[in-house]
Amino acid sequence: MPYDLSKTLVIGISSRSLFDLEEENRIFEERGLEAYRDYQIEHEDNPPPKGTAFHLVEGLLRLNQSGRQRDPKSPPLVEVVIMSRNSAEIGLRLFNATKHYGLDITRGAFTSGTPLSDYLDAFSINLFLSKYHRDVSAALEAGVAAAIIQEPPDGFEPDQETIRIAFDGDAVIFSNESERIYQEQGIEAFLAHERENARRELPEGPFAKLLRALSHLQQTFPAESSPLRMALVTARHGPAIERVIRTLRDWRVNIHESFFLGGVSKDEVLKAFRAHIFFDDQRAHIGPASRVVPSGHVENERDAEAATHVPDTAPDVAD
Repeated sequence: MPYDLSKTLVIGISSRSLFDLEEENRIFEERGLEAYRDYQIEHEDNPPPKGTAFHLVEGLLRLNQSGRQRDPKSPPLVEVVIMSRNSAEIGLRLFNATKHYGLDITRGAFTSGTPLSDYLDAFSINLFLSKYHRDVSAALEAGVAAAIIQEPPDGFEPDQETIRIAFDGDAVIFSNESERIYQEQGIEAFLAHERENARRELPEGPFAKLLRALSHLQQTFPAESSPLRMALVTARHGPAIERVIRTLRDWRVNIHESFFLGGVSKDEVLKAFRAHIFFDDQRAHIGPASRVVPSGHVENERDAEAATHVPDTAPDVAD
């Protein structure tokens, strides 16, 4: 029988999201593929430092230990697949590093420069994390939650007992329908729209399925001792709050902490929450947030359009 990943939370992660490979990427950009390949092989037994999403992956994989303690025969709650534009030859260093850090990762996709998005369905990926915006854009277009991983924050110390994941609302958990009204018509039109539609469920955004999957994962643990904690951190306020609460209630999703900030900066709240990762679609929020907690940019339509006008350099096989 083939191994079935469809009922497991599966994270697809690029090498530069899991490990700090910026020096290696600099070699690739400045000296080319051969120099990059030689460096990776020469350092095969030297694990790279931890990358931005390392603590998230480490924490999620730790859930499998809790699951096995309750039922030794149960399948893993979480699987992680390294997805890289490297070749498998260079990927050997990555698997050596996972062993060094004690990460139970046994699956990988190494495509030698071709798009990774073609293989997301094959591995039943629920969340894809990369530093390469074209792969992230393609994943989002395919209906997979995906984000561009930002540079790691200085001095971040993760919670060792609880995995903490924070989400923006509009254009992340929910669709960008309401946000478009705000962008095109202003705050008053936005608030009026939300008042009029307070009892109408918000349409799903790119991370709605992931949120539901995480909520389902939560339910495998006692509510009073769940090792997974989620937060909503949104600029919504006042009349725009009711619709959010009713929607999450309809979805039967348990968000532990909700912050309706109404223009207050998100970074201090995220720092206090100690998020293992925060997902937001706006650069104005993701920049300050990424300086205090690991963060992922959920590329919106404006960002994707701008990216298509950026000249390509050599294919980014270093991710």
